[in-house]
Amino acid sequence: MIILGFGGALLHTLNHSLFKSLLFFSAGSVYQQTHTRDMEKLGGLIRNMPQTAMLFLAGGMAIGGLPPFNGFVSEFLIYSGILIGIKSVSILYISLMIFTLAGLALIGGISMLTFTKSFGTIFLGNPRTHLYLEPREVSFGMRLPQYFILLIMLSIGMFPQFYFSVINEIVSRSIPAASSAGNLIPSSLLNSISAIGKYLMLFIVLLILIYVIRKSLSRRRPVAIGLTWGCGYAAPTAHLQYTGKSFSKSLGKLLNFIILEKKKYKEISAGEIFPAERKHSSHYIDFFVTRIFNGIADRLLYSMNYFQFIQNGKIQMYILYGIFFIVLVFLGTIFKFI
Repeated sequence: MIILGFGGALLHTLNHSLFKSLLFFSAGSVYQQTHTRDMEKLGGLIRNMPQTAMLFLAGGMAIGGLPPFNGFVSEFLIYSGILIGIKSVSILYISLMIFTLAGLALIGGISMLTFTKSFGTIFLGNPRTHLYLEPREVSFGMRLPQYFILLIMLSIGMFPQFYFSVINEIVSRSIPAASSAGNLIPSSLLNSISAIGKYLMLFIVLLILIYVIRKSLSRRRPVAIGLTWGCGYAAPTAHLQYTGKSFSKSLGKLLNFIILEKKKYKEISAGEIFPAERKHSSHYIDFFVTRIFNGIADRLLYSMNYFQFIQNGKIQMYILYGIFFIVLVFLGTIFKFI
């Protein structure tokens, strides 16, 4: 459990540095072309930025722990360590492992929901607003670092036994108790780690094969693009699409005791037969941020205001501070306080 826990955590830290960087780079590419960070104003970017869309999708799948990417490998190690910990004789450790397992599963599900919403809102569907400039794929120089990160992510997924041996060596040298525990890892688990890479390579080969077959078949046939079925509605618009908020509305209502929703909407009165145009706006407020962290930060800032006289903008006072500090160090050195 020591090897799998600490090793899985180290590999997961490396993985987060990879797929989060990939997601930030992809988001930067979208911002560079659209000049907005509001996903509710976007949509359909996969037509203009197909490579950026695929890179963002790869990062979203990796952060959700899906194969064939690196997040699946590190989460497999962590889950394996938890399952070994459940076999402990102590009821305290068993309960801790069960709650940890449930928490990881919940976080993984929320992560998939988050990036499904992000990818669908930004890249799928139709544009929700008219942008000043038509978005297009970013330059190769901006895409090159993203492809490099993607290759490293795939290498961890295809060769997990190599990376596991490296982190096993690191953990064994860092933690004395792990040096003897490294030989206690079941051979079946080591075989499973090696098998992950083989199956993930087979999965990637199958994906490439399916793509090549589909590409060759579709090249011979004309592609027709038409409107989706609108349930008999004759005037569909882009505003009828799912928004990011509507996609996650169910989860927001389920967790409304933590994520507070603030609405601005004027209700239609009973006698209003022909209602006039009205607007509806809402946003979520995090309970812990607004009720706890913001309160602590406000009190801290209020207390620090009493010391504003120190930073008064006068150069003479800043020079005096420096002289006072030098004298203080000098006296501390003489009287052996420092």
